[in-house]
Amino acid sequence: MRLFSLLSHRSRRKSEEKGGEKLDRKAKELTVETVRAKFAKANATFIAEYQGIKAVEMNEIRKAFRDSSVEMKILRNTLAKRAITGSDVEALAGNINGPVAIVFSYKDAAAAAKKLTEFAKEKPKLKIRAGSLGKKVISISEITALAELPPREVLLAKLLGSMKSPASGLVGVLSGVQRKFLYALNAVKDAKVAQGA
Repeated sequence: MRLFSLLSHRSRRKSEEKGGEKLDRKAKELTVETVRAKFAKANATFIAEYQGIKAVEMNEIRKAFRDSSVEMKILRNTLAKRAITGSDVEALAGNINGPVAIVFSYKDAAAAAKKLTEFAKEKPKLKIRAGSLGKKVISISEITALAELPPREVLLAKLLGSMKSPASGLVGVLSGVQRKFLYALNAVKDAKVAQGA
């Protein structure tokens, strides 16, 4: 018993010399501030339960997300709740319990939702709990609908095409008017030439 208390005392003293608990608290505060900034920066956020998924599989999922400007973060629930408190998506805090991962999308929210739902189909132990799009909290059915949207580039191309078609129609009408005017001038010229000859 005496040996245990002596070892315990030594380890406590060493941790106090290195900053011990204070360093740990500072690291936690830094983590909370970092995650709070991620909540503010993200255009979409998703919370997914990952209980029963192996660490190797989680690393594969994280890597696949990273390749498409999406970040998956796993941290203590108390720190996650502290970070989300006061943010625009604070309503998501009720879904942070048990082993959960927070997925932050910084560019294409639809692509992130699509990738997350694909992973959830591949790995049934990964369950989507909730999400947010901008400042609005969205349900699982809305996340599924978001995942079914075409990629951002396709949507932009469709938008550009729909904006271009009225303009090209107007150009066609205006050039048609000019063409008809030129035909009329040519007809008048031909008539004058025929009268004069």
